[in-house]
Amino acid sequence: MGWLLYKSVKYTLMPATKLLFAARASGAENVPREGPLLVASNHVSYLDPPLLGTWFPRVINFMAKQELFDVPILGPLIRRVHAFPVNRDAGDLGAIRHSLRILKGGGVVGIFPEGRRNVDGEAQARSGAVLLAATAHCPLIPVALVRTNLAARQLRASRVEVRIGKPMMFQGSARKPTKLELTAWTEELTRHIASLLENNEDPKSADPRVLLRR
Repeated sequence: MGWLLYKSVKYTLMPATKLLFAARASGAENVPREGPLLVASNHVSYLDPPLLGTWFPRVINFMAKQELFDVPILGPLIRRVHAFPVNRDAGDLGAIRHSLRILKGGGVVGIFPEGRRNVDGEAQARSGAVLLAATAHCPLIPVALVRTNLAARQLRASRVEVRIGKPMMFQGSARKPTKLELTAWTEELTRHIASLLENNEDPKSADPRVLLRR
């Protein structure tokens, strides 16, 4: 049921966001068609989760702050489209275990590694995303959401872009990654997202048939 609702929302929001924000995506060819995958994106607007979920080729199970699940209507709705809660102010082992179960089953987990909206817009990240990818031994896809903060303020012609980068793999020197490795990986992820944000070229929009096929 949740899968059908997710697809229905996706089919509705794709033309709507294209009309309202001139939204488009590039890099869909970088996304593996199947298998476990972690998606890590910058976060500058409340529009980021629905826009990323709409324009990413595969169904994303979003890790979302637990406060959202207490909001009437919104809480039950986002849970039905595969979001699950995380306590941002503590090491939430329950959310981590749930993420690993999804990844073990070949699913996709979406995370905003900054932990919260970053109004400054400069790419930043915490180590949780790379630690999760390393623990699950799965690829991580960096994504840059461009001008979603502008779209949240003006609902017309914001030229929103979802720029999907190439998969990254993080494998440590031992069974458990060291602090130095986590720091280096986190900096690498931040650089990749920043590079996607700084790419001012006019990329080809992904074929909507590719974005909706999975």
